Amino acid sequence: MNIQNNGYLSIAQLTDQHLNKSQRTQATEGAESLSFQEILRQKALPGTGNLKFSKHAMGRLADRNIELSDSQLERLQSAAQKAGQKGIRDSLVIMDQLAFIVNVPNQTVVTAMDSTETMDNIFTNINGAVII
Repeated sequence: MNIQNNGYLSIAQLTDQHLNKSQRTQATEGAESLSFQEILRQKALPGTGNLKFSKHAMGRLADRNIELSDSQLERLQSAAQKAGQKGIRDSLVIMDQLAFIVNVPNQTVVTAMDSTETMDNIFTNINGAVII
């Protein structure tokens, strides 16, 4: 290919650009397995994704020897989804002698406590609670 340095692209350069662009488009279309509707639903509705645990929450779970079962994780996810449907941004979720603070828009568990640490019964920076 003969590259020109006069600021104009040659026909060969334009051809390569457009051929490569169409090949990239086909490759990305093949890689997409979610439909537009599924992506829109995930982005538009809070609580449709999986909950994440912040580094702080993971540390608290480890420090307090709290292990969550699959059913508990599903219930926690369901509680976060219900909180999102009610417009709650930062929710206290109480489940099985455990308490979690969940940032609903980010789908992130911020901290976790067991029954021994909830003795004070004071929770700050929340605007709603879900008890399951």
